[in-house]
Amino acid sequence: MAAPARTSAANPALAWVVSPTDAGCRVELELTGRSGAITPVSLTSDGQLISLRFFKDDLPARAFLPIRVDKARFSNLMLRGDGGAGELVLSEETEAAMRRGGTLGVAWLSAEPLTASLAGSEQGLADLKVCGAQTASRHRERLAAEQAARDRAEAEARARALNEAQLAAVQAQTAAAEAQRRQVEEVAERQRRVEAAAQERAYAEARQRAYEEERRRAYAPPYAEADEEEDPRWAPPRRPVWPPPRYYNPY
Repeated sequence: MAAPARTSAANPALAWVVSPTDAGCRVELELTGRSGAITPVSLTSDGQLISLRFFKDDLPARAFLPIRVDKARFSNLMLRGDGGAGELVLSEETEAAMRRGGTLGVAWLSAEPLTASLAGSEQGLADLKVCGAQTASRHRERLAAEQAARDRAEAEARARALNEAQLAAVQAQTAAAEAQRRQVEEVAERQRRVEAAAQERAYAEARQRAYEEERRRAYAPPYAEADEEEDPRWAPPRRPVWPPPRYYNPY
């Protein structure tokens, strides 16, 4: 921050000490009342406009407030900021008058009228605007670079999110396909086991029948078939003879 400007009759131009700010440049001034009270204010510029900045309680949101340059009245737009800060945006007419004038007067900033010397103002205001233009340009470049960095970061974040979403979708599809494959394999395995069990049962039953038949044959007597053939119950009836034989009857 630059030191407050001090009026010097020997070298008045030294009062205009221009200091860079974040978005422009500034010159500190001191307004003095008849009582000797000093009210600090500042002139700021972004290379295009010059503003008178100050602090005062109970400021309206916006208003046209007058200042005087060599007792000539100039009204300018006042905008209220935060914490009682005010900005009086100087018109081109007011700026031109201040470049040529000798005394700046403000009647509404305190309980008594305030004044400040404008000695060296022509060169001081020119330097203020040049400095403000350069600083504001660098500020805009810095903001643009920061915005570009944010845009790149957001684009990269979106790209990463998209890639992650796509990867997650692919993984989900792969997992679903793998689950379906396992399910098909499990169904096929169950079917194979069912068929194998059925074949095993059929084979066991066939073996059991063969075993029982073999056992039945092993324990049957060897003459069973012959007896069955000689059993008259199973013998075919005798063939009749015709004519029937005659029998001798001695009586």
